[in-house]
Amino acid sequence: MDTGRLKESFARVAVHGDAVPTFFYGYLFIRAPELRELFPASMAAQRDKLVTALGTVVSNVDATDELVPFVRGLGRDHRKFGVLSDHYAPVAEALLATLAHYLGDDWTPQLAADWQAAYQIVAAEMTAAARDAEGTTPPWWDAPVVAHERRPGTGIAVITVRPDASLDHVSGQSVGIQSPRRPRVWRHYSPANAPRPDHSLEFHVRARPGGQLSPALVFGLAVGDELRLGPPTGTALTLRAADSDRDLLMLAGGTGLAPLRALIEELAAEAGLAGQPRRVTLFHGGRYAAELYDMEALTELRQGRPWLNVVPVVSDDPYYKGDRGTPVDAALRAGRWRDHEVYVCGPPAMVTDSRHRLLEAAVPEERLHVEEFDGQGYIPSTGPTAVAAVAGAR
Repeated sequence: MDTGRLKESFARVAVHGDAVPTFFYGYLFIRAPELRELFPASMAAQRDKLVTALGTVVSNVDATDELVPFVRGLGRDHRKFGVLSDHYAPVAEALLATLAHYLGDDWTPQLAADWQAAYQIVAAEMTAAARDAEGTTPPWWDAPVVAHERRPGTGIAVITVRPDASLDHVSGQSVGIQSPRRPRVWRHYSPANAPRPDHSLEFHVRARPGGQLSPALVFGLAVGDELRLGPPTGTALTLRAADSDRDLLMLAGGTGLAPLRALIEELAAEAGLAGQPRRVTLFHGGRYAAELYDMEALTELRQGRPWLNVVPVVSDDPYYKGDRGTPVDAALRAGRWRDHEVYVCGPPAMVTDSRHRLLEAAVPEERLHVEEFDGQGYIPSTGPTAVAAVAGAR
């Protein structure tokens, strides 16, 4: 399998933009109309996710060490959509037909064989992981809402749910959420807390204009309502044992604070068992002071923990008396971070800028841990499309 050919061919297909997912889904639903019911009524967001997911996985096609755990996690996660092993064949056919359509005469038998081989390998891992999970975990958890608080002037709600059983999540992971008000619409949000004895999970959700799920979670949800949660996924922002001797820098934009607060809670719990943990410096940014929506909880976390420093930062309010700018602006003014493990979570533009500037400031790339958040959920969320997108590339 020539990974270079996979990357080069996808790059030439991706330039066709929205036409690619339109062709793919049109072909798939004609070939297998029964799959249409796995997807939300509106396909607008799903179309974007196909190209995003394909781009993400193709750019990492050589990262074989990350391949198996990633796709196995995806296979377990796809159980919540109702994906079955029989669904992989029509998806493969639609993917290959789409590539052939846009590559034209460049779609050679060798290239087709490369894509088919990659798909078969990853699809096998995904189906095996789903099969293994059937005996140990449910495809989803029903979770009643036990607290719902809208933060004034922000469009942000802090939502606490309590599923009947633990999801066994690791701090920094994300969890798929579906509301009965928006059937088949799943978005990934990261719990803002480390695992708790009562299994409760706290989510920070900003209502995105035009969003399919987030406005329903912020404005249409009440205590007593029930959400459906998928299995925890992702490792980008989890703590690594191999890096346990380094202090941490954390940069959070908006509700990108959630997974970083969970990491701080985990470190606080470890400190109670083993003494002084690593030092943590968190810069939390918003456009206006009201968007520093969780300062009360952060202030409480700081009490009695001299190893934790929290710095609020505001970018667009000329009357704000504290640190001004973005989190990375404030961090680079405050010191040098090349010896730290750095965690960044927030909107895509903020994450991209932070990563670029930290690399310029000599922070080693292997110490940068990033996750983008687009207002509707964490960008790695790919929905049923990932059966094609991930299996077709990585």
